[in-house]
Parts: sequence; C-alpha cells; structure tokens
Amino acid sequence: MVFGLAIAPSIVILILLFLLAGMKVVKEYERGVRFTLGKYKGMMKPGLRLVIPVIQSWERVDLRVKAVDVPDQDCITKDNVSVKVNAVLYFKVSEAEKAIIQVENYFYATSQLSQTTMRDVVGEVTLDELLKERDRVSHRIQQIVDKATDPWGVKVDSVELKHIELPDDMKRTMAKEAEAEREKRAVIITAEGEVLAAKNMSKAAEMLSKVPGALHLRTLQSINDISSDQSNTIVFAVPLDILKAFEGFGNMNQKK
Repeated sequence: MVFGLAIAPSIVILILLFLLAGMKVVKEYERGVRFTLGKYKGMMKPGLRLVIPVIQSWERVDLRVKAVDVPDQDCITKDNVSVKVNAVLYFKVSEAEKAIIQVENYFYATSQLSQTTMRDVVGEVTLDELLKERDRVSHRIQQIVDKATDPWGVKVDSVELKHIELPDDMKRTMAKEAEAEREKRAVIITAEGEVLAAKNMSKAAEMLSKVPGALHLRTLQSINDISSDQSNTIVFAVPLDILKAFEGFGNMNQKK
C-alpha cells in the first residue's frame, strides 16, 4: 500500500510534465498547422494551445508581410540589350495550411519564382519600355507570381523594380542622344525667339513710320541711353525727315 502511494505522486508529476511539454503559445500574427500521426488535423489559432507530444506535431506560420530582395538578374530585352535588374517582392501567407502542405519551403520557392519571372517579363519589352514603364513591368511580374503562388497559399502584394543597370556603351549612347536632344531644343527655342523678335521689330517699324517725328524721338531716346556710359563713342545719324525739312527750307530761300 505504501509502495502504491509512493508511485502515485511520481505519475502525477510525469503527467504534468507531459502536458506542460505540449503547451504551445501561438502569437496573434501566427497560425499553427497541427498534425496527428502525420495527418493534417486543423489550424491552431492565437493563444495557448495543447499539442500532445509524440502523437501530434505542428508547424508555426508567420502571416505578416515579408519583403524579399530579388538579386540582380542578367536579362536581355526584346531589342537584344543586356541589362541587370533587381527588385523587391512583398508577399504574405494567406492560407497557412497550403504554405506547409503544398510546398516544402514557400519563402525560397517564392523568391526563386520571382527571379525567373522577372527575367521572362523583361525579355518581353524593349529597353525604352523598361525604362519608361517600370510600373507596368512591375505590375506584370506581380500578376504572374501571384497567380503561380496561389496554390501555395501565398499572396503577392506588389513587386517594385529597384535598379536597372545598363552596359557602359549603352550609357554613353544614351548620354549622346540626350545631349543631341537638348541641343535640338535649344536651337528650336532660339529660332522661335528670333522669329518673335523679328515680328515685333517689324510691327514697331511700321508704327514708327506712320507717326511723323516718332523715329526722331526714338533716336533721341537711344542716344540718351547710350550717353549714360562715358566710354561709349556716339556716331549720330541724322534722320531722313530732318534732312527733308532742311531741303524744304532751302527751296523756300531760293524762291525768295
């Protein structure tokens, strides 16, 4: 009888230790995938949960958004230009049981899939499209990766292209093209300015020719502006209307 009473506390202690070993804490942003003798038996929600040792096992799954750096990929565009492209992939687990059961390592698999998809999508566009329409290219990658990872219980939120590295010879070519474009715009702006100035000068000359003495007043104003600087040498040109006036006075004196 004494022997039986001595064993009873030991059994109770062992049972308590057994239960304590099976107590698991699932955090709010996690889910637990429970297996009983290797078979899927349901999800473990946040809180204190019991997993029977030996008989049951479980896998912890983080549901938060993850950022995956897609390393530089050597890509060839549709117009046969070799470029290096890298990106950032944002995704999260939407169905924890699929992420554990359907794929061995969903994080690694999603990263690898994004790399191959990025190379394929870049190969479908030209270099100009890749540089000018980065958002469209990023959205295309996101759609393909999201569709492919859906059976794994993974939701791809977005893909952002970070950097596009061009070959050195292509950089020099694009720099020359940009410089030529700037020179063309400068020539066009200068020409437009000359045309506008010519129109204004023609309009001003027409207005001065219609008003008697206006040209003489404009000449005096110009002389006044020039005379403010003593280092200038002024060559005065007598307006034609003044010469005509002198000519008129001469004819009157001859008639007398």
